[in-house]
Amino acid sequence: MQKYKIAVLDDYQDVAKSYADWTVLSEYADIKIFTDHLHQENEIVNRLMPFDIICVMRERTPLTASLLIQLPNLKLIVSTGARNRSIDLVAAEKLQIEVRNTGYLGHGALELTWALLMAIAKHIPQENANLRAGGWQHMVGNDLKGKTLGILGLGNLGAQVAAVAKVFEMDVIAWSENLTTEKAEAGGARYVEKKTLFEESDYLTVHMVLSDRSKGIVGADDLALMKTTAYLINTSRGPLVDENALIKCLQENKIAGAALDVFDKEPLDADHPFRTLKNVLATPHIGFVTQDTYQLFFNDIVKVLEEWLPQHSKN
Repeated sequence: MQKYKIAVLDDYQDVAKSYADWTVLSEYADIKIFTDHLHQENEIVNRLMPFDIICVMRERTPLTASLLIQLPNLKLIVSTGARNRSIDLVAAEKLQIEVRNTGYLGHGALELTWALLMAIAKHIPQENANLRAGGWQHMVGNDLKGKTLGILGLGNLGAQVAAVAKVFEMDVIAWSENLTTEKAEAGGARYVEKKTLFEESDYLTVHMVLSDRSKGIVGADDLALMKTTAYLINTSRGPLVDENALIKCLQENKIAGAALDVFDKEPLDADHPFRTLKNVLATPHIGFVTQDTYQLFFNDIVKVLEEWLPQHSKN
């Protein structure tokens, strides 16, 4: 029996094999795991041309229509998470490429949001570096109690962020295009206009779905409204914030700092300003990179393939 060729993409930490038993697929498939990331479409096509099945980690490698049409062998895409906006589902359907998804655990983004917010507020990275260098009490931390947390996008995650803020006795305000006073109150926040959100927030955290409408929803004019003592936190999607405007804002110290887990281009270029700006706390998109989430992702991928492969076995 001829075996299917399966590509597992963007396994940055080289851990896919440690979270699931891929050997159960050996009768039907040969599996190749890639730990690096390619940006250029022609490079991606050349790599994926031989494969019948592609397993993608969230939105690390977008599968656009122009890319999919160049992969005539492709029959199945398995994506981690309940949805993946970087896969052109219309093109996949036209090309008769099946798309399956795994389950998802959403607590990682909530936990990282607060980890980043507290780390940048309390200057934890700087104080840790200072202590390791032999120093002691180098900076003065900021408070959370009594301060205003602004939430841009009060969906499920935003409401969870609001609930945690209440534990710290923060004043929570929120805005999004479809948010109402009643919905904000139900989500644990006070509704304000967008201008007020940026003017009054001591900490402003972004929790919106990226779409054509929301791309760049935080622009230069919005950043200019923020207090010089305020912090911006983004664990949602990089393009929600105008990156060039944010870089300029941070370079000129117009706000106190930014804590970022997501970026326009990932992985970040080696010389990107976010890697060196002193008022930036940056992590490499690790909100969903947790033990429990990876356990679910990779085991679900194997389960999907265990079901699919025998039904489509090659003769």
